[in-house]
Amino acid sequence: MARAFVLTDVVGFTAAFVLAEWLFGVGESSLDDRLPIHAEALVFAASLPVWVLIVKLYGLYGRDEERTDHSTADDVVPVFHVVTVGVWLVQAAGWLTGLAQPRFPKLLVFWAAAIALVTAGRLVSRHLCRRLPSYIQNTLIVGADDVGQLVARKLVQNPEYGLNLIGFVDDAPSPRNGIVGHVPVLARIADLPDLIRERDVERVIIAGRTGDPDDVKMVHELKRCDVQIDIVPRLFEVVGPGIDIHSVEGVALVGLRPTRLSRTSLFVKRLIDVVAASVGLVLLSPLFAWIAWRVHRDSPGPIFFRQTRLGLNMHPLTMVKFRTMTVDADEDSHREYIGQIMSRDAAPMSNGLYKLEREHEITPYGRWLRTTSLDELPQLINVLRGEMSLVGPRPCLPYEVDHFEPHHFERFSVPPGITGLWQVTARARATFLEALEMDVAYARDWSLGLDLWLLARTPFQLLAKRGTA
Repeated sequence: MARAFVLTDVVGFTAAFVLAEWLFGVGESSLDDRLPIHAEALVFAASLPVWVLIVKLYGLYGRDEERTDHSTADDVVPVFHVVTVGVWLVQAAGWLTGLAQPRFPKLLVFWAAAIALVTAGRLVSRHLCRRLPSYIQNTLIVGADDVGQLVARKLVQNPEYGLNLIGFVDDAPSPRNGIVGHVPVLARIADLPDLIRERDVERVIIAGRTGDPDDVKMVHELKRCDVQIDIVPRLFEVVGPGIDIHSVEGVALVGLRPTRLSRTSLFVKRLIDVVAASVGLVLLSPLFAWIAWRVHRDSPGPIFFRQTRLGLNMHPLTMVKFRTMTVDADEDSHREYIGQIMSRDAAPMSNGLYKLEREHEITPYGRWLRTTSLDELPQLINVLRGEMSLVGPRPCLPYEVDHFEPHHFERFSVPPGITGLWQVTARARATFLEALEMDVAYARDWSLGLDLWLLARTPFQLLAKRGTA
């Protein structure tokens, strides 16, 4: 994939240069520009390795091999930095050499076009490469206890990660059940290096208890095998995606920020919510009217579905959604199902999702609304009222707290949201317990950057239709 990215980056930068020259360079030249168009093209061609080097310095050529959850949305900010730094270097080089002083409009067009074209090129490359057999990485999980089986289930359920789970390695494996019951234990810890060579393994995930008294020695042996090593950290339940890695005299420390949001953070979050919800309600009003008409036409009953949920600090709120079910839908079956999927070993329904199948109670148009998640749009009203946020933990039903563990109540330290970490990374492919853990992880690691990242990822997840949320 790295070579594909190099090619698309070169094409993107070249296309941006051609566009800028076509608009501002051909047939006219700046008074401060001493280079003719053909000379500028040669200089640009010679500078392409420098552009590629800058991209490499930002680590954008190795991330997809190292990370499982990398997406095009994650490229936008680094590409913005790369192009901005590169344009400043071009401007500085022209000033220092005295050869050229490119006009601002030309640089602006190149800057904007390069960001757009390089990002778009990476989107296409990633999509095409993930279809190739060479993208798939043979993967082993070291440790077959509850944690190892949790990771295994996520890999089996999410083939888009490109990880082909071939088995576990463990000296004392726990019984396997559910959708990972067929995954074999292939060897003991001491046989791991030989197994990697025999099965052409490219990634090893160290998860949970391994049965090996010297895990550090094992990791050093794995490094000599030239494989990608991923380690599930101790206390992974409290470590979220926004952790801070720092050190004391070379000893790595994982920093966990306080859960509670400051007044300034709440103000900024609220300001974004009010502006975005207001604009969204105005722009989407024709769509609201169309959906309301279709819901009313589709089945008898109210247009909106109102339900009591728990929000910030467990204060009750009335959540509003477009109605997708018949008016006589039974709530008791959902209450029962929540208790069943509280375990990490819970099996998904026949549709592969951890969402109660209630086909006979969902209206025909409601099924489409759920698939597209458009039934969630009226929650913008809750956002405008201050009861919810655009991003946050999913609004919780009162009876769900009966299944909470003590640390799960940390999710109530931030406002609930329309979208969030659980909705973006797993949706209905996670058990209720795993969804709670992700809600807690969001509350612990909240930042404005995380909110923006989740908002940027949400449209991609809706288009991918990876399970209704």
